Amino acid sequence: MTPFDDLLDKLKAAGEPTRLRLLALLRRHDLSVGELVQVLGQSQPRLSHHLKTLAESGLAERLPEGAFVFYRAARAGAGRAFLDRLFEQTREEAPEFQTDRDKLHEVMQARAAEAEAYFSSIAENWDSLRALHFPNEAIEDTLLDLAGPGPYRRVVDFGTGTGRMLLLFSPRAAEAEGIDFSHRMLTVARANLERAGASNSRVRFGDVTAAPFEDASADLVIVHQVLHYLDAPGEAIAEAARLLVPGGKLLVIDFAPHDLEFLRAEHGHRRLGVRHDALADWARQAGLALEAPRSFDPPEMAEPGLTVNIWRATKPALKKAKAA
Repeated sequence: MTPFDDLLDKLKAAGEPTRLRLLALLRRHDLSVGELVQVLGQSQPRLSHHLKTLAESGLAERLPEGAFVFYRAARAGAGRAFLDRLFEQTREEAPEFQTDRDKLHEVMQARAAEAEAYFSSIAENWDSLRALHFPNEAIEDTLLDLAGPGPYRRVVDFGTGTGRMLLLFSPRAAEAEGIDFSHRMLTVARANLERAGASNSRVRFGDVTAAPFEDASADLVIVHQVLHYLDAPGEAIAEAARLLVPGGKLLVIDFAPHDLEFLRAEHGHRRLGVRHDALADWARQAGLALEAPRSFDPPEMAEPGLTVNIWRATKPALKKAKAA
């Protein structure tokens, strides 16, 4: 396709009332087809057709998530540049856009209520697990220290869960994105990001052993309490290395080896902690330089308890060519 044809394709895609309204909404949030149906009051087949047109023109991105499909406005490349110029010329205070934003606010409130209901249902187990290890506040302070002040062009969070790592690092990043395999956790994360106003952060459905991102697209990758759930943790470390730019950092947070079998039976843990020598081997195979961990012993009153380790690994920087 020539540049002229590409421009014409984008103009045709955006130059329709419903599709322009969709683009205005998708620039604000990642939204499912069902949520867009609620906002615009149009049928799902009709909106699916419009969304397909926007995706084919490069103005929107399709994000399958189990039985759901989410969409977002283009965030990079020619599609992003086109939308930036388009909405510079568009008066978003127009009544149509304002009505959609008001309705979107109602949908976001419903999303937050769903997330709260889910989290309330697991709160007892969640709190009992948190009580077994060192306070999260100290762990998070150490994470920020090990990562450094940034600024980061792009942060990626593997197994984002509630989105806590995105909230922690979003002030230091131009863009932050998390992936998770649980639709219900993604609902929680989206609600948390919305509530915090973290407009530079997104989440999407994704497998940490086959991440939906390009090579060398992140300068910081975080793997927080994920490896003990995996059958093949080394694959996640290899994926993190693939995503990192030369000189980029990987932070891994996980439990030290332990013998609390109930975590396997009741919480789905595949591994009872992560050994340093195992992680060192996975990092070496992925071409990363791993440092000794910083360890946090469990609270004195926690019996039994869990030790939390934080590892930092670095992807070697490219060697500079010698002057002739």
